[in-house]
Amino acid sequence: MTDTPWWNARRHADRRPALLARNRIRRALGAWLEDEGFIEVDPAALQASPGNETHLHAFGTQAIGNDGRPRPMYLHTSPEFAMKKLLAAGETRIAAFSHVWRNRERGALHSPEFTMLEWYRVGQDYTVLMNDCAAFLRLAAEAAGSTVLRFRDHACDPFAQPERLSVADAFARAGVDLLATVTPEGTDRDALAAQAPLRVDADDTWSDIFSRILSEKIEPHLGHGRPTILDRYPVAEAALARPAEDPRVAERFELYACGVELANGFGELTDPAEQRRRFLAEMDEKARIYGERYPLDEDFLAALHHMPPASGIAMGFDRLVMLATGAPGIDAVLWTPVG
Repeated sequence: MTDTPWWNARRHADRRPALLARNRIRRALGAWLEDEGFIEVDPAALQASPGNETHLHAFGTQAIGNDGRPRPMYLHTSPEFAMKKLLAAGETRIAAFSHVWRNRERGALHSPEFTMLEWYRVGQDYTVLMNDCAAFLRLAAEAAGSTVLRFRDHACDPFAQPERLSVADAFARAGVDLLATVTPEGTDRDALAAQAPLRVDADDTWSDIFSRILSEKIEPHLGHGRPTILDRYPVAEAALARPAEDPRVAERFELYACGVELANGFGELTDPAEQRRRFLAEMDEKARIYGERYPLDEDFLAALHHMPPASGIAMGFDRLVMLATGAPGIDAVLWTPVG
């Protein structure tokens, strides 16, 4: 870390090569999307609901109407709801480079404001998105003039075929039979606690234990040498994804390189009643842990009645640039880091 501000001329000169590489990567990915028939859209950032996931924290504000009355609003944590409304409206292949905001997140891999690349394919299986991800890794490296992705002491070959690993198999490597703790109806907290290769507190839920095993025992080992696609999450950890053939798991995957999560993809859930149930469960858990909850986007739930089958994915664009340029942290590839 340095106390020299990012706008210091000498420091900016050091940062500038990575920033120019960022621009080249943005153009390369945009050209690829255009060649694939995607329409680039620009979703509004100010929304009635920022998203309804337990551990995502939003920046809230108020919109003052013409009548002088305030209305709670939020900066979105993802453009997802707005983009799915566009799918309901008839768009079939869309992408957006969106600024998004997440509170309580700051560090080498997190900025309160960052750029998310999100794209959707109507009528296509979510596995197609895995091929998209592999293409973006190659394009980013080429645009940055690199042959390797790097983060700290870790390296990944962006031109190698990604490893595809189920979440259940990843947990098996840590000595946990995950699916023995999952049913289509729910999860067995005690069964998972009994197998956990780490300390479990009495008030830890199944989700708490799952997340800690994933973050401490599995994620640090993913994407070394070649990218890893971690596939088929338990339904309880995939609030926006449709169930897979095995109803205990969902069509959700995450992309990793150098131990860093880069993207989160889904076969999209389009059942509004089930989506409402999951959102309410997520908000109940948020209220239990953090003492707050966010409103549901009723307009989004109404649009789900008209949304066709689709797959969609969000990628941390800044993280991709960071790995392609070998930068030490996310602030190094932001033109103007958050103060």
